[in-house]
This record gives sequence, structure tokens and C-alpha cells, in this order.
Amino acid sequence: MDLCQDGTGSTARRARDHRFGPTNGEENTSWGYDRIQGALTNIGYVVAPNTVKNILKRHGIEPAPERKKRTSWKTFLKAHWDVMAATDFFTVEVWTARGLVTYYVLFIMHLSTRSVHIAGVTRAPNGAYMKQVARNLTDVCDGFLLNSRYLIMDRDTKYTEDFRDYLDREGVKPVRCPVRQIVTHSQNGLCVL
Repeated sequence: MDLCQDGTGSTARRARDHRFGPTNGEENTSWGYDRIQGALTNIGYVVAPNTVKNILKRHGIEPAPERKKRTSWKTFLKAHWDVMAATDFFTVEVWTARGLVTYYVLFIMHLSTRSVHIAGVTRAPNGAYMKQVARNLTDVCDGFLLNSRYLIMDRDTKYTEDFRDYLDREGVKPVRCPVRQIVTHSQNGLCVL
């Protein structure tokens, strides 16, 4: 069937292009118009590359070179879900003989399994402390991040450059949230302690 010349009118074409165009463009970010056109031809739909272009454009999907440069956060998460972990701090106020003291609790969560690991508790998460946490998390025997390739974190200064560099050298790429992304793990129900 030729979508461009089938004579069934634009309504039938819109119904078909809605099913095939955006799916191929979103799921196969490196595919250009010609590759999508070829895939559709293989399953019995003959379309012009311009038709594919117009369909993708109508659904807000950019051309292949642009899609590869600007992977959306949602697409990145979906593609790496099984090898991704996230980290954040929460605070606990403790009454001591000296008064109220704030402790910082660093936790890591594997996103696919939702398993949570308390990586450390300290009153002062400085650079030396964070580097030691990175060593513990990537330990070859029992490091919590052994099966992780990415660690999502916010832009908190507690995640020092040394911390991020150490993780990167050990094969865990630190991924900092976009600048205006609000990270609220506990409010979203990702972690209930």
C-alpha cells in the first residue's frame, strides 16, 4: 500500500503515520528518514522520505543527527535503567549532650530493583569522606555499585570533583541532574526510610 498515493485521504494516512512514524523515530534515535522509510517499506508501507520527515516533525521529533545530540532525560533513563543507581543525602537531627546535631545520611538506590544502601552517616561530608565513600561503593568484592554503570546525583557541592572522578575511573559514570531538575527522592516515594 502506498501511503502517499493510496487515494484514501489524509484521515487514513494520519491514522497510519501516527502508529509507525513516531515509534520508529523515538525508539531508534539514530535512524534517519531514509532508514525509517526502508523499515516501513519492509513491512508493506511505501512512503516518501518527505512524508516520514513531516510525520516526525508533526510529533515534535527532530532529525536523526539532532536526536543523537539531544537525548532526552526520559530516553536516557529508559535505555540504562538496569545499570543505573541514584544517590542523595537526607538529614537526621539528633539530640546529644552538646545539643541538637545534624547528621548527613548518604544513600544509594539501584533504580531497577529499588534496593537501597546507606553509604555513610557523618556530621561533615567533606572531600576526604566522600572519596572514601566512593572507594567503598566501588570495592571489587562487595561494592554496592559493582553492577552499575551510571550514578545519578544532584549538583550538591558535597559530591566533590574527587568523588566524581574516582567513580568515573572505576567505571561508574556520574550523571548530574539537569540544572533546573528538582530531585526529591523521598517526596516521590522512591525511598521511604
